[in-house]
Amino acid sequence: MTDPVQIRFSETDINALESVKGRIALLADAGQPFSAAGRRLDRITRGALGRAIASDAFSALKVGESVELAYPSGLEAEAIHLIRLPKKAAVAEARKAGAAIGRTLSRQSAVVLAEAHPRAADIAFGLAMRAYDFSTHKTSEKKQPGTVTMMVTKPEAVAAAAAPGAAVVEGVFFARDLVNEPANVLTTFDFAARLAAMQELGLDVEILEEEELTKLGMGALLGVGQGSESPSKVVVMQWNGGKKGDAPFALIGKGVVFDTGGISIKPAAGMEEMTMDMGGAATVAGVMRTLALRKAKANVVGLVGLVENMPDGRAQRPGDVVRSMKGDTIEVINTDAEGRLVLADVLWYAQERFNPKGMIDLATLTGAIIIALGHENTGVFSNDDALCDAFLVAARAEGEGAWRMPMGDAYDAKLKSRIADMMNVGGRDGGAITAAQFLKRFVKPGMPWCHLDIAGTALLKADSSLAPKGATGWGVMALDRLIRDKFEG
Repeated sequence: MTDPVQIRFSETDINALESVKGRIALLADAGQPFSAAGRRLDRITRGALGRAIASDAFSALKVGESVELAYPSGLEAEAIHLIRLPKKAAVAEARKAGAAIGRTLSRQSAVVLAEAHPRAADIAFGLAMRAYDFSTHKTSEKKQPGTVTMMVTKPEAVAAAAAPGAAVVEGVFFARDLVNEPANVLTTFDFAARLAAMQELGLDVEILEEEELTKLGMGALLGVGQGSESPSKVVVMQWNGGKKGDAPFALIGKGVVFDTGGISIKPAAGMEEMTMDMGGAATVAGVMRTLALRKAKANVVGLVGLVENMPDGRAQRPGDVVRSMKGDTIEVINTDAEGRLVLADVLWYAQERFNPKGMIDLATLTGAIIIALGHENTGVFSNDDALCDAFLVAARAEGEGAWRMPMGDAYDAKLKSRIADMMNVGGRDGGAITAAQFLKRFVKPGMPWCHLDIAGTALLKADSSLAPKGATGWGVMALDRLIRDKFEG
């Protein structure tokens, strides 16, 4: 996987600043006195820092934004990065300040003068998140960020505070790598193998092959992948860090490694982005990695359905009827509404095997949610106010956009089939809602459940605050926070 930037925490050494190579980042704000290191740099540069901070350009910056002084006199450093960040900055502002540093890193090393800033750990988190660069398949442009030294007043305490965030960063990077990989690399075989490798972190990982899935009666999931050369699989990842015997919380992810639409084939324009249709499974995998790395005191099970939706002589057809593991029959009206078929069987299996205390599923499920919410928010659907509210609080705390959407029995009429128990689509209007209503049929009465439609947030065409364009790893931060806040004692 893409390695996070290496961050070292050390005592401030103002006498070493003149010989620092690469970049120097300094946190400052108008009207806020310089730290000892800042005063030293200002003297060396003959007041250039003070003039920059007094300038209109610096005053116009929002908190967390920056200006750069290139090739400052008296220093070996290539640049001084001045980031506007007051001492009383919020978490999101501190992360944004760190990201301003992280986006500039390539092969350069950097020294960050955080000194006594109370948000030093959050600055480190933002820096690491934004320094991500997926260059695995670039033969001439591979970039490994240089090392970063954060000079702080209490390095051991800051390092301890930053450690949980470092585990989250690795989980996010794992999810981003999975989403960014092309489908000829990330086959169902490769995906399952990457998850199995996490056994070395202490996860119990089990791979269910097609023979076992057939015995379990997962006709909905198997129907999606029957036109592909890559066999369908379900991977079960268990983290048992809580009280022995306690029911786990379940995370379920849609893992369509490539989606052509099947026989209901998609338009050619933009189809290359369907390598991201396993974004839900990637987020589940990233969360499970984070939990293992930080030794979470909770029992959590992650289940992902891995399939490929291809047109072939054996492929599922519009008009076919499949039988789910639950026993309900489904008329397949559109083979491009395949994700809900995968989730239906994995949701039921999770309940039958683990009887979890609650479930959250994630899927790049509908284009309709992008029409409704754009790329700023994930659509949240739920049958349980307490679980939904707890998730929304966690998402808000981590700065991951999420918005609750309506559900209701009236939408079920759109899923009525003439020849089966239900259809897999309900028309264009309310498409994200009818998809959620479909999934709700595979949630047992009394089971707290949320469905997260991440079609608009899993992959972006422009940079975001903490990620370059491409895969975001959306949901790893929010779900890890939910588990910490709600399920860890």
